[in-house]
Amino acid sequence: MSHHDHEYIKAARRTIEMEIQAVQALSSRIDDAFVKACDLMLNCKGRVVVTGMGKSGHIGNKIAATLASTGTPSFFLHPGEASHGDLGMVTPDDVVLAISNSGNTAEIVTILPLLKRMGVPLISMTGKPDSTLSEIAEANIDASVATEACPLGLAPTSSTTVCLVLGDALAIALLEARGFTAEDFAFSHPGGALGRRLLLKISDIMHSGDAVPVVKSGASLSESLLQMSQKGLGMTCIVDADDKLLGVFTDGDLRRTLDKNIDIRSCAIDTVMTANCKTVTKDMLAAEALGLMQEKKINALPVVNADNKVIGAFNTQDMLRAGVI
Repeated sequence: MSHHDHEYIKAARRTIEMEIQAVQALSSRIDDAFVKACDLMLNCKGRVVVTGMGKSGHIGNKIAATLASTGTPSFFLHPGEASHGDLGMVTPDDVVLAISNSGNTAEIVTILPLLKRMGVPLISMTGKPDSTLSEIAEANIDASVATEACPLGLAPTSSTTVCLVLGDALAIALLEARGFTAEDFAFSHPGGALGRRLLLKISDIMHSGDAVPVVKSGASLSESLLQMSQKGLGMTCIVDADDKLLGVFTDGDLRRTLDKNIDIRSCAIDTVMTANCKTVTKDMLAAEALGLMQEKKINALPVVNADNKVIGAFNTQDMLRAGVI
């Protein structure tokens, strides 16, 4: 390893350590101002408008995106463009979150009187508690750092990392306060694999009609095995004369049955089936059913209606093909 290689590693580790220290120092500064900011955002009837200039603007963009995807309607407003017409995007029902390390960014300070005139609540995230922005804000979140990771003390490094972490802290605090769920999150991400996985219902993946392995009560074990083989789900459902589910017989049940040296031709399925088996409904989320299957170590499940009649079935391969796993 060359001298330059060692210097690269040394610089990287120093940067990481300095930024870790800056983030760790945040914990003791999560105070009433943070709580006030959360309350303002939680009770906002409009959107949370995030603004910031330069590197703070890039961080603000990310914070706005995180808020929007976790249940807090939000968008980013460039402060320079705000002075040239884009301030019309802000309404009195909104809350503004302004990010500025100095707290005196000219483009933001310029629009402050207009925001105040509109009666828009202002939250600031600054590194200077005695700055113009922090003093005019209803809640100022302290984002100060002892030093930047940049050895010149010029490039925003530790300060932008701290702002990013504080933005995540706000988003998660609000997410929990709203009772935001995985299904809510999926509605904000319908185009991705996560959205498909969380929004998919059992009705979207289950086998139905003649594809469901079913035998009547009193059928022989051999007849049940034929159903399992033909339908390929690794199980068969046992139903009564009204097609109501009595139990299931799975590959695991078959192994246990063979260990008992039972004659599969003469044995009635009722004597070896698993009664009171786990079931799901067609409206259940596939991800929820997967959790049940993993918890109970089940590879296949019957789908029943409100009358406990079998209307479908599926297995882990169906989950895999649908992208749930």
